[in-house]
Amino acid sequence: MPTAVQTWLRRALWEQVPRDHRQEPRELRRRQLVVVGFVVLGGVALGLSLRLEPGSSWFYPATILLASIWTVGAFVSGPLHLGRIAFRDRHARPIVTPLLLGFGLAAVFVAGALLVRSISWLSFLEDQVVKVVDYADQGSLPILVVITAINGIAEELFFRGAAYAAITRGPVLWTTLLYFVATLATGNVMLAFAAVLLGAVVGLERRASGGILGPILTHCAWSLTMLVALPLVFF
Repeated sequence: MPTAVQTWLRRALWEQVPRDHRQEPRELRRRQLVVVGFVVLGGVALGLSLRLEPGSSWFYPATILLASIWTVGAFVSGPLHLGRIAFRDRHARPIVTPLLLGFGLAAVFVAGALLVRSISWLSFLEDQVVKVVDYADQGSLPILVVITAINGIAEELFFRGAAYAAITRGPVLWTTLLYFVATLATGNVMLAFAAVLLGAVVGLERRASGGILGPILTHCAWSLTMLVALPLVFF
């Protein structure tokens, strides 16, 4: 007999709610072309933004530009949906569940960061994490919180919204791979690794709920927690 936690996870990540999100072949093709163009453009912008020196006055405009690219690409591609998940005896908008998933995923990453911090032969990975943390350490925290949330929303609009809807087979796998490739443009191994794990979780949420609300909330909960927690681990 499944436990309450198993039932909760199955509803959040596996059970697909009924939906009727159909696309005509012409609409699908258009969405696919838009997604390909914007994932290349966004990958380039992401790589450039995280190659800026920490504390650079260009960092904030570059990250806002990146969020704008993902958002424009998402809405230009076609209709997006919020989605629903099974809740008791009905289907409801996913709010609390994705937030808890995001915090739980962040806890796993923080535990991993502590492991990296404590093992000397993993120092090369620690250097990769510190490069990311430097942006939080040298920037304005309130502004970084806003930018982090905006980017989390924008990335999910594009990758679990537009890109997911553009892929007809294996969308969880392929959107995770696309997200990994775009993040790899930063040249940071740890960010790319995080993209794989986060992408898989929010991809499963997207498949289960049929929409982008759950992935957005999970991504924001995870990224904002990491923004605050990682500097405490490494500094």
